[in-house]
Amino acid sequence: MDFNLTDDQRAIQDMARRFAADEIAPHAAQWDEDYIFPRDTLKKAAELGFAAMYVSPENGGVGLTRLDAALVMEALSYACPSTAAFISIHNMVSWMIDGFGSAEVAKKWLPDLVTMEKIGSYCLTEPASGSDAAALKTRAMRDGNHFVLNGSKAFISGAGEHGSDIYLVMVRTGDDTPKGISAVIVEKGTPGLSFGAQEKKLGWHSQPTAIVNFDNCRVPVENLVGDEGQGFKIAMSGLDGGRLNIGACSLGGAQFCLDAAVDYTKERKQFGKAIADFQAIQFRLADMATELEAARLLLYAAAMKVTNHAVDKTQAAAMAKRLATDTGFRVVNEALQMHGGYGYLRDYPVERYLRDLRVHQILEGTNEIMRVIISRAMLKDSNR
Repeated sequence: MDFNLTDDQRAIQDMARRFAADEIAPHAAQWDEDYIFPRDTLKKAAELGFAAMYVSPENGGVGLTRLDAALVMEALSYACPSTAAFISIHNMVSWMIDGFGSAEVAKKWLPDLVTMEKIGSYCLTEPASGSDAAALKTRAMRDGNHFVLNGSKAFISGAGEHGSDIYLVMVRTGDDTPKGISAVIVEKGTPGLSFGAQEKKLGWHSQPTAIVNFDNCRVPVENLVGDEGQGFKIAMSGLDGGRLNIGACSLGGAQFCLDAAVDYTKERKQFGKAIADFQAIQFRLADMATELEAARLLLYAAAMKVTNHAVDKTQAAAMAKRLATDTGFRVVNEALQMHGGYGYLRDYPVERYLRDLRVHQILEGTNEIMRVIISRAMLKDSNR
């Protein structure tokens, strides 16, 4: 058991940190304030391989492990959790096409996704099916060489006229069971594809979010990813990695706020001395650092399990996501409290991180669902 990163992993981490400091951090506040989707910056990230982190080298990707990808997400989210999280979503789309699509599908779609000439969004959630993903209603009826899609998807990151170019959509092609679900690619501009108004969100302002509507939307059968009826399996297989990445985004954002709290408490003076000299502040900083490091180690261990296809990889990813996102938000909230009234002002970045990290406890499976996954695995093991 070795807790040290390899030389290659440190190089990846350093590269991501430099990119975050140079290309993301100087602009993150403006992106948040003005709701800017930074497509040019995303393309620059793609030049470093960050748009196809675990796509196979044969299809133009980098072929990183899940731990490598978590290091990248953690480093990018130190500058902007919202932008880092969207890069994770794009990577999920690329990985699903690479891992499950035919050679023809990969050849058609991956070159532009790898470079982020075209940006990808993932469409699973619907207005009436969130945690119960298998209950999705969006229907794709076969009509010759096309599927005809009808239905809608909700809370889709990247959705909109000025958003993503490619939508990987989970649809029902068969019966009402999980085996009736398939995955198809829908390109922006396809007749019958439309978008709702942009959602007015608490955070994640650097990425658009909207409902995606399908009204007799005709999609070529050749856009099928994987086999017909394989969609739910594809969707669930992507969630382990997505949960690791969103946990890593919480770690990075929380680390920024912890560092900011340390700096602020050393500078802020009350009752004749820096508030960092008060033991109450020191103890709180110590707890924040300890809890964050514990969450980090669990997430790194879970990432290795997912990469190695361990039997308990899904349970480990759920544990890591639950702990990292809960801990991350708690650390950011404590950091804001240490800033006092200034922490509540947009002049200080901590409030932006608080708004961005809050949703991490909801998406990629709510933390309540994470507890369901963990406990079911425990009870299953106890019955053997």
